[in-house]
Parts: sequence; structure tokens; C-alpha cells
Amino acid sequence: MRINYNPQDKFDLILFIPVIGLIIIGLAAIYSSTVHNPAASGNFERQLIAAIFSIGVFFIIYFLPQQSVRVLSLPSYLFSIVLLFSVIVFGKTVYGAKSWVSIGPVGFQPSEFAKIGMILYLSYWLNLEKKDINNLKQLGGALLIGIIPILLILMEPDMGTAIVFVVILLTVIFWSGISLFGIFVVLSPGISLTASLFGTIPFIIELLLILIALYFFKKDLFNSAAIFVINLASGFIFNYGFRLLRPHQQKRIITFLNPNADPLGAGYNALQAKVAIGSGGFFGKGFLHGNQTQLRFIPEQWTDFIYCVIGEEFGFIGSVIVIALYLIIFLRLLNLAATIKNRFRSGIIIGVLAMLFVHFAINIGMNLGITPVIGLPLPFMSYGGSSLLSNMIVLAIVFNIYRNRKQHV
Repeated sequence: MRINYNPQDKFDLILFIPVIGLIIIGLAAIYSSTVHNPAASGNFERQLIAAIFSIGVFFIIYFLPQQSVRVLSLPSYLFSIVLLFSVIVFGKTVYGAKSWVSIGPVGFQPSEFAKIGMILYLSYWLNLEKKDINNLKQLGGALLIGIIPILLILMEPDMGTAIVFVVILLTVIFWSGISLFGIFVVLSPGISLTASLFGTIPFIIELLLILIALYFFKKDLFNSAAIFVINLASGFIFNYGFRLLRPHQQKRIITFLNPNADPLGAGYNALQAKVAIGSGGFFGKGFLHGNQTQLRFIPEQWTDFIYCVIGEEFGFIGSVIVIALYLIIFLRLLNLAATIKNRFRSGIIIGVLAMLFVHFAINIGMNLGITPVIGLPLPFMSYGGSSLLSNMIVLAIVFNIYRNRKQHV
């Protein structure tokens, strides 16, 4: 009897090949942006070692027994909370945020690994005894799981990473089956706050839209009034919250609304990134031949602004190829999340998708000048061992789920 064995049935090459492609392109961009920069000497070698190590960790997690992910959900979440506490006490301040912990010569960001803990435990908790996410008490429990690490991260303070946690939290809750009204209740205060950022008129328009939505939902007067008051307060709280931000964070918001407000300060990177991408043209200036990159017009271009290296040296074609590789990853993750029958595993995959997508969207937006500069790396490409390792760990968990997807346990 002949048995047909299809490796694709156990290992998802459609997902793995684009990831490896992005890592290789990222290494090339890091090399280009650091080769003539004495201050960044050794960054390429360190990232290469981190890539090899991360791929090794990936395969270790890939071959773990299927129950390992479920068993480790709560311990990983609790351990990540301990790490976030430790960084507040013992952390190292970098760019105004106390977000790094050093163990000997090795430094890492606990928040990168806290994302993994929250995705695993939130997915586990939501699917424990088939909770009803539309129940106010159980919705509050899910929000609490996310709010704890978010508050700890805001204490560092690291606004960019906190936004990532918020997106992950809301996406996993949405995927668990929350009603349209529940989504409205959770999202509307954030929308009100964002509208207030752009002035009084947008805020008033947003409040009118809230009233219209409440009318169509036809809830009782008490609940409708409470929701409206919360939205009203969210808008007015922006000015207070803005004053709590560090000066460099305030400048990032101001220069997002008007990059020319401080072209040689907070708005400098965003403006130069657009110049670099635009100067690449259709085919680019060629590897190691980008003026903005080689003459170091953009500080530490190998981290948050690595995409403009691609735009300048590989042009429109290279930029589109990178985006296409990400889209393959996102669409594949969405397809897997939709087809996996186990709600716990499906929740993990959608959480991983949210984590990678928000990094991608904000980072590319930073490079194009359409989102604030909030210090989020581009997944698999930006320099940083902690980021690459955490991305490969969550990817390995997805692959482990894929390998065991036909086992109904």
C-alpha cells in the first residue's frame, strides 16, 4: 500500500517563504544602512546572529507537543507581567522610555515578549468554558487581561507599544464573537479621543455620529446616556492626557499633525524618510548607492525607518515587493484563523495577525508621513533581536497549530 506524504500538510511553506524573504531583505537593508557608519559597527553581524538564533527557536517551538501552547498560556502571561514590573524598577532608559532590561551584555525589551503572553492567555480565557463575550462581566474580565500590561507599559512610558497591545486586545475580543453594539461600546471612546486630536469641529461631528448610532441601537435611556457621557469625557480628557506625556512624545503628536512645525527636530526623520523613498524612483538607486542612506541623513535608519532604505535603493518595485510579502503573510494568517475550528487556536492566530499588522501599518505609515513617529519596528526587518525573536516565537506557535490542526483536542 502506497502512502502519499505531502510536507505542505505539516509545514506551511506559503507562510514561511515570505517571512524568510523579509528577514533576508531586512538583513540587506541593515547592512547597507550601517556599513559606512562607525557608530553602528557590528549591527549587521548581531542581527544575523539573532536571525539564526530566532529560526532555531522557531523550530524548537514548532515541534513541541500540541498541548504545550495551552499549558503555557497562563504561566507565560504571569511571567510577562513580572518582566514588565521588573523593567519599571530595574529598566534602562532609551529614547525617553524605561523599556529595556539588561542581563550581563544582553539587553532585551520585556514588552516584546509580553505581547506573546497576552495573546496566549487572552485567547485561552475567552474560550474557557465558552464564555459569552457579550456579557458585561466577562467582557470586563477580558479587558482587564489587556489593561494590566497596557498600564505597566504606559508607566515606562512607551505609547507605541501600548497601542499595539490595545489593537491586539480589541481584535481578539472582536474575533471571539462580540456583538456590533459591544464593538461600538469598546471602540467609540477611542474614536472620540482621536477626533478631539484634530480640533473642536471634528470632535462635535463625531459626537453627533455617536448620537445617531445610539438611536439606531435603540438601547434604554440610561445605557445610551452613560455611553454618550463616556465619549464626551474621552474627548475632553485628551488635553489632560497630553500634558502627562513627555516633551518628545508631545512633539511627535504635533509634528504628525504638521511635520513642518519642527523640520529640524521631531519632524526631521519623517520628512527625510519621505525624501529618501521619493528619490528612489521606479527602480531605485541600487544597493549601497542611496544618498540618504549612505550619507546618514536619517539617524538610526536601520531600526524604525528601514523601509525608506528599501524605497531609496530598490525603488518602487522593491517597496511593492516588500508590501506584497507582508500581504501574503496577513492573508494566510487570516485564512488559517478562519479555517481552524478550535476557537482557542483560532484566537491565537488572529492575535498574531493583529500584532504583526499593527506594527506593519504604523511603521510604513511613519515612513510615508501618514502616522505619528512612535517607535515601532517593521516586523522581521528592523534591527533588534528582541523584536525578531518575539515575531518568530509567535510565528512558531502558529506553525505548531498548523501542524496539529487536524487533531481535535
